[in-house]
Amino acid sequence: MTFEHLRGKAAIVGVAESDLGDVGPQRYAIELAAQAAYRALEDAGLRSTDVDGLFSCVMGRFMSNLDFGEYMGIRPRYSDSGVIGGSSFLSYVFHAAAAIDAGLCDTALIVYGSTPRADGHRRQPLTGSPERPNYEAPYKPRHPVSGYALATARHMHQYGTTREQLAEVAVAARAWAQLNPAAFHYGKGPLTVGEVLDSKMISSPLTIRDCCLVTDGGGALVMTSAERAKQLRKPPVYLLGAGEAHSHRSISQMPDLTTTCAVESSARAYAMAGVKPSDVNVLQLYDAFTINPIMFLEDLGFCAKGEGGAFVADGRIAPGGSLPVNTNGGGLAHCHPGMYGIFALIEAARQVRGEAGERQQKGVDIALAQGNGGQFSSQVTAILGSEAAL
Repeated sequence: MTFEHLRGKAAIVGVAESDLGDVGPQRYAIELAAQAAYRALEDAGLRSTDVDGLFSCVMGRFMSNLDFGEYMGIRPRYSDSGVIGGSSFLSYVFHAAAAIDAGLCDTALIVYGSTPRADGHRRQPLTGSPERPNYEAPYKPRHPVSGYALATARHMHQYGTTREQLAEVAVAARAWAQLNPAAFHYGKGPLTVGEVLDSKMISSPLTIRDCCLVTDGGGALVMTSAERAKQLRKPPVYLLGAGEAHSHRSISQMPDLTTTCAVESSARAYAMAGVKPSDVNVLQLYDAFTINPIMFLEDLGFCAKGEGGAFVADGRIAPGGSLPVNTNGGGLAHCHPGMYGIFALIEAARQVRGEAGERQQKGVDIALAQGNGGQFSSQVTAILGSEAAL
């Protein structure tokens, strides 16, 4: 089942981020989530009292929707806060579209907040007991980086992908961040392949520049029906297609370390949207590590399996390249407050609306956002489009 009947039935009408970066120890995740939510509602020309569908993940809150609903004074008639990692927010967009189409809610708020840097300043301990059983724990992996390093090493062995090619992903992300005043690495100057290779090794073959940022931040999206969207403040960004899949929890149980179930999620999203990779104008890919975009470009159909490393070489995904990827700087150079998926959606929506400033691409009618959770565990693909794409 590909849910073609949902194509274009719902639209994103508001997007916003909270304050990002290092917000200080006096601020907490729920505050940033609320700040992003108010900004997104303002962007849409709506109020919190208009919200009757709530989809949230506030880090450190076991009953996220209850806490956030209370904090914002929202009493939803449809509620969803299931967490499948950084892909959760793309899943929420898909589920919100289905709920709106079914009449279960009219206005959906999708929101995230997290403060890993502030938590570090507070020396806030990790809460909750370890997940048991955990068959990897005796080997003392440094997760999540150990899992992604394992997949990277296998991709290098199997397909000849090089550390220089991985570094090209980080170099491109920094270049995009130079065009985004909100990016954590804005103004830090360009990055070179040599600097990536020479930076501190974290988990071989990944150096610190192959790894995402650790920042504070929140993000929010507002969705409603296509009909109502046309009456609101900003041009609607329609959900054309979506698909989700997950294949494992532990990296040791990943069926193939070089192929993610983005193959499945994207096939479902393309079928629902009625488009193919060559129709996509911009890509926003979850880049927790430099291997992610390389593997996603393969699994989403932009190049053949094993060719991702060569595909990203020579600035192909950087500003001025033939395929704009992670135009806000991504998790490697813009922000990464624990989970990144909602920020991929926000940037995709801004590109479709033509609101990305200096980094705006011309003629963006179709944007693809790819969410990733766990260690290549869960994958959700969302294809967004302008009215011209309907």
